[in-house]
Amino acid sequence: MQDASQTLAGDDKLPGLLAKFDEATALLGESRDFAKPGKLPRVLDTARRVLLQPGGASALEFRAKALEEAGVFQGSDWETPQYLLPSLTTHALKSPNANTVVIEALSELRLLAVAKGDYVHPLISTEQAHHYLTQAMALNLWLLFGAPSEAERETQGRLAQIPRHLFHHLAERIGYEHIIDKLIEEIWRILQQRPIQVDAVKQMITQIAICQANPEIDLGVSGQGADRLVSSLFGPTQACREDPGLEVYRERLSSMDNAALQSEATGFARAMHDTGLVSAYHPVLLRHLLDHSDHLLTEALGLSSTGRDCLLCYRELVHALIRSAVHPPTPQAVYGLALMLERGILYQPPVAPAMWRQLGLPLSEWSQARLNLAFGETISPRARLLEGVLCMLGQPLGVGQGNNPTCQSARALSMWAYNDPDYLLQMVAWAARDDEIIMHFEGQAISSMESLGGVAHSLPMDLDPVSLIVVPHLDRIYAEMGRRCVDREGDPHRWVNPEFHGWWSGRGFRINVDVATGMLHEVDTFLRHFYASYHPYYNGNQPLIHPQPAGIAVTDSAARFIGWHAITVLRVSLDPTDVMRVYFYNPNNDSGQDWGDGIKVSTAGHGERFGEASLPFEQFASRLYIFHYDPLERGELAQITQEEIDRVTVYLYRSWGADRVPASDLQADAGAGPGHG
Repeated sequence: MQDASQTLAGDDKLPGLLAKFDEATALLGESRDFAKPGKLPRVLDTARRVLLQPGGASALEFRAKALEEAGVFQGSDWETPQYLLPSLTTHALKSPNANTVVIEALSELRLLAVAKGDYVHPLISTEQAHHYLTQAMALNLWLLFGAPSEAERETQGRLAQIPRHLFHHLAERIGYEHIIDKLIEEIWRILQQRPIQVDAVKQMITQIAICQANPEIDLGVSGQGADRLVSSLFGPTQACREDPGLEVYRERLSSMDNAALQSEATGFARAMHDTGLVSAYHPVLLRHLLDHSDHLLTEALGLSSTGRDCLLCYRELVHALIRSAVHPPTPQAVYGLALMLERGILYQPPVAPAMWRQLGLPLSEWSQARLNLAFGETISPRARLLEGVLCMLGQPLGVGQGNNPTCQSARALSMWAYNDPDYLLQMVAWAARDDEIIMHFEGQAISSMESLGGVAHSLPMDLDPVSLIVVPHLDRIYAEMGRRCVDREGDPHRWVNPEFHGWWSGRGFRINVDVATGMLHEVDTFLRHFYASYHPYYNGNQPLIHPQPAGIAVTDSAARFIGWHAITVLRVSLDPTDVMRVYFYNPNNDSGQDWGDGIKVSTAGHGERFGEASLPFEQFASRLYIFHYDPLERGELAQITQEEIDRVTVYLYRSWGADRVPASDLQADAGAGPGHG
């Protein structure tokens, strides 16, 4: 490509800045390794000034190879581009730290040079670079179409312009059509997991609709799969096909006969169950149908005979929930309500009375302020919280922890919604009304208001309505339970998990890491107990009765250790191709991850239900470090062959266990360890 400094000579500042930049880069390249950190700030500061100029990104792309060879990325995460994750670009580009924003921009310009074939890189191929950039752009489409938000302006100031200049340059060089196709693929992948929080997905679909409507953007043949997504939000049925606006649609409904209403009802239901997304027009229809037959209401919710029977049995409650929770600003309440009815949980004696309590629940000032701050004031805080309750009860595996270290609390909410819904409703009532939750640890009361800080250092805001209100309380209680175990030998999860999550968490406990040293400990014994407790071939073909808390060692796409993470084991069974798989819930917002060494977590296509992640049993076991079990239900330890254990340990020692093997390499013999017998 041509050097932009030659094509933009008319711009006063750019040529002078580029001369300074080239000089700084040359000095960096000539310096010894130990001296490079001292030379780098000048390079990055000049690069920042270049990137703020028109044509600056193009000029730096031209210099990508020289930049890397000079050592700009040396000693940082950006040094190995083959391991970079597109999902982390947003965090880097939003950073208030100028150097972080600039080095991320330089890295993406380097990958652009690789993708275009101008720079043959020793560590990453042209295809890989292209794939990475299209994903990064799909995930940051807001940078192409949106002005900086108030938050960005506050934290980044003028720096917020750099990611926008960068992405406009990337879009022009790569082509919008690649971005849109990748974005559509990404949206469907996320929707297959049926998250409760879909605002980000709806924003992406809105961006696609804007692209399609803009005559200046040529999408070519791309974006064909977008029609279903766009129509599900803006025109799912005949009467709102052209997105006429809510008032016009309301008038059209008033003049419809039963046949037309039936057509509208089935159209909305199909779109909702296809995508997990609900159009703002859907609540308008549902509220209109309250004055018509319940048959049309069940059609509009897309209910099976199970859900229909539940609606007819609890008719007054369902009508009250629709009146209170279902409004155009809270459309996802429709999907939550439909799935809650399909689960049949209203038949559990405490649930219906608890839902009546929720309908009239007075919210504390603190709860109202939190909900208004997070979601705005277009609808009452009570309606917003009710939407959250319906969604959590309908989609218990759709709970996400947001960008917060609160996986334990998210897991607890999901587990209660899945397994003990009236207990969840009790927690919501205490937190939202009383600003306090009291739980018990080994007979001693723990108040969320009297406890010290939790795992999260600040109040999380990027959560669903229920999590927003309840998680701060759970987080403090969980941390306090951990503090009460600080003097005990071993891992505190042994005592905390059953007390925190519920009586059904097994009191038997296994860990394969020595807490004091961080080294692996009795790996074979650990795996034999896991097989004996969870694998149907060794536990008498006993299906898992209650969801169980477990801990995994998360690894990246290069199989390197990232950290410890809380999940829920939901079930173990054969998939459609007769592979034994562990199906689990991961609270980290997106379960489809590459854990390296060929271990790719699946979220669809292997018998997963909405919200479940899965792995073949051996691969899952290789990333497991904590599990609970019932010590009274003993499996057959002796039947598990050493060959099966070895297949797991090979994965383990090639990944997070590589540098955790004790010097003496003590491997426990295959027998019953503590906790059994």
